[in-house]
Amino acid sequence: MKDTVSEEVLNRAQLWLNGNYDKESKQAILNMMEKDPQELTESFYKDLEFGTGGLRGIMGVGTNRMNKYTVGMATQGLANYLKKMFPHREEIAAVIAYDCRHNNTYFSQIAADVLSANGIRVYQFDALRPTPELSFAIRKLGAQTGIVITASHNPKEYNGYKVYWEDGGQLINPHDVNVVAEARKITEIDDVNFEGNAELQEIIGEEMDKDYVDAIKGLTLSPELIAKHNDLKIVYTPIHGTGVDLVPRALKEFGFSNVFNVPEQDVVSGDFPTVISPNPEESAALKMAIDKAMEVGADVVMATDPDSDRVGIAVRNENNEFVLLNGNQMAALLSYYLFSKWKENGKLDGKQFMVKTIVTSELLIDMADKFNIDSYDVLTGFKFIADIIKKEEGKKTFIAGGEESYGFLIGDFVRDKDAVSACVMVAETAAWATEKGLSLYELLQEIYVEYDLYWERLISVVKKGKSGAEEIEQMMVDYRNTPPATINGSAVVQIKDYQASICKNIKSGEESIIDLPKSNVLQFFTEDGSKISIRPSGTEPKIKFYFGVKAKLDKTSDYNQLHQQLDQRIEEIIESLELK
Repeated sequence: MKDTVSEEVLNRAQLWLNGNYDKESKQAILNMMEKDPQELTESFYKDLEFGTGGLRGIMGVGTNRMNKYTVGMATQGLANYLKKMFPHREEIAAVIAYDCRHNNTYFSQIAADVLSANGIRVYQFDALRPTPELSFAIRKLGAQTGIVITASHNPKEYNGYKVYWEDGGQLINPHDVNVVAEARKITEIDDVNFEGNAELQEIIGEEMDKDYVDAIKGLTLSPELIAKHNDLKIVYTPIHGTGVDLVPRALKEFGFSNVFNVPEQDVVSGDFPTVISPNPEESAALKMAIDKAMEVGADVVMATDPDSDRVGIAVRNENNEFVLLNGNQMAALLSYYLFSKWKENGKLDGKQFMVKTIVTSELLIDMADKFNIDSYDVLTGFKFIADIIKKEEGKKTFIAGGEESYGFLIGDFVRDKDAVSACVMVAETAAWATEKGLSLYELLQEIYVEYDLYWERLISVVKKGKSGAEEIEQMMVDYRNTPPATINGSAVVQIKDYQASICKNIKSGEESIIDLPKSNVLQFFTEDGSKISIRPSGTEPKIKFYFGVKAKLDKTSDYNQLHQQLDQRIEEIIESLELK
C-alpha cells in the first residue's frame, strides 16, 4: 500500500478515519485502501478549490471529491467570511439554487443548514432553477451571497458549488481567495455546524420566476417584429436540465407561439439518459432536437446546458440542413442585432459598453468600434464580465457581453451568463432577420462580408488525475520558457503572458503591462494575423487551445470556400504545434 500511495495521501485519509465522519465514508476509505489505491490518491491528493467555475468535482468520499463534508466546510468558510465582511448587518442573507444533478437537493440542504446554523437567513428555491435566476434573486432579495449546486455540462459523476456575491456575480478576488482561506482554517469537521435553523430557512419560487421573466420581457427591442413573425418555428431542448419550464415560458411570453419541445429530453434527470454529454457545444447533444426540427419544419434549434446559463443554437444553411453555430458566431449574431437596434432606436449616445473574454472572437471588438460602443477584454470566466458591469455601474450602460463557450448576457439585472434571456434574444434576432428576408445563417454571412470572416476553433487536450495535472503544468512551463518563434511558418510577433502580466513585442523587444488579474494564460499572435491562446481549464482536467484566424470575404457566395481555407489554416497551426 505505501509503495503505491504517498504518505501525504495516507495522512489525509487517516484524518477522515480518525475524525467525526460517518461510518459509510470511513468504510469507503478502507475499501479504497484495500482494493483501489489509485482511487484513494485521486480522492485525497488535494482539496477541491475555487476555479473559474467555483468548486467542482466527482461525487464521492475524500478531500478532492464533492460530498457532505467538502460542501459543509466550504459553506462554513463562506459563513465565517460573511460574518467578517458584514459585521454590522442586522441580518445576513443567502439564496440557494440547484440543477438536475444527483445529490442536488442533498447538497443544497447541507448548505442551507450550515448557513442557517450560523445565523444567516437562507432563501431556497422550491425546485431546480436556472443559474441566472439565482443571480437575479440575489439582487432582487438584497442578499449578500448565493450558492448554486451545479456542475454545468460536466459528466453525470460530477457536481459543483458556485458562490455568488451581493452584486449577483460569481466570487472574484479577493472574495474567492478569502473564502477558500476561511475554509482551509477548518481542520476538524467538528468546526462545521451542520445543525440547521429551520426558522431561518425560507422557500421561494413562482413569484421570483414571474419577476425574472418580466425582467427578460423588458429586454425586447422589436416588439412589433415579434408580433409580425410570432409564428417563427422554434425547437427547444433543456437536455434534461433546469430550462425545461422557464425557457419555453419566456419565449411564449415574449410573443413566440410556435415553440416545440423534445419530450424525451424534458425529463429532468441527472443521468442525462439521451446524451453522452449534456453539452450544447457538441452536435450530438442537439441531435434529437434537430431531428424534431426537421420533422416540424422549424427555423431554429436551441439547447441549454443543465443549469441553463449557456445555450447552443442550430440554424438552416443554404442546403436546408441544420448546422450548429459555435459560441463566437452566436455572440456575433446577437451583438450585431443588439448594436444595430440600439442605434436604430436612437439609444446610442457614446455611453454604452460591451465586454468579451480574451479568448473570444475579435470580431466583437470590431463591431463595437464601428458602433462607437466601448469594449472591454477580460480573463476567461463570466465573473470578470460581471466585475466590469459593477465597476461601470452608474457611469455607462451595459448592452451585452459574451464568451466563446456559449455564454451570453443581455442587460444587467443578471450578473452571469444567461441562456434564458439569450434564447429569447436569438428568437428576436431571427424575427429581425426574417423581416430583412434573411435566415440567421444568411445574416451571419452578411456580417462576415461587412467585418471580415473570423474563424475560430477550440481543441482540448484531456489529462486526467494527479499525473495529468502535473503534465498540463509542465506544458505551460515549456510554452512560457521556450515559446515558438514561428507558428505554421508565420513569425510570432507578439506574446501575452497573463501570469507575468507582460505583453511583449517580439520585433522591437518592447514590453507593456497587462492590466488584468494574473492568470495562467498565454497568447501568441503571428504575422499573418493568427491568434493562439493556451490555458488550463479551471473546471475540468484539460488544457485548452483556442485558434483564431481571419480573411476578407468579398461576397456571401464565397463563404463556404473561404471558411474551408481558414479551417485548413487552423489544421496546419495545430500540426505545427504538434498537437496531433
